[in-house]
Amino acid sequence: MGKSVEYYLSVGYDQKMAEYFFSGRKRITKVVPKDDFTLALSFDNGETRLYDARPLLQVGTVFAPLREWKNFRRVYLDENHCVSWDIDPNVDSTKVCSNKVDLCPDSRYVDSVPFPNGYAV
Repeated sequence: MGKSVEYYLSVGYDQKMAEYFFSGRKRITKVVPKDDFTLALSFDNGETRLYDARPLLQVGTVFAPLREWKNFRRVYLDENHCVSWDIDPNVDSTKVCSNKVDLCPDSRYVDSVPFPNGYAV
């Protein structure tokens, strides 16, 4: 049997993250940028969820360039299924790791909300 929610709580996870890890990690299979700076995410368990990226897009952060739609819409999934953006689209982020900002799938799942039934990304 796998680890319990109580185990994850005992090692420092909050309730939502403990429940997430107990239920099994999910992998993002598709990301679609929306013009309101949210992301439609499809997961390998069949769920489609909406993540609001606007709180990340603060001046003075690594995400500040994504405040421009032309940059935000260049989102993609990297080889680890992380939501990613290349800072400079002319630089290969697989060779220059400092060119990429990314968000892990685990937090994207926990910090997103389900779409109504029938929504497809």
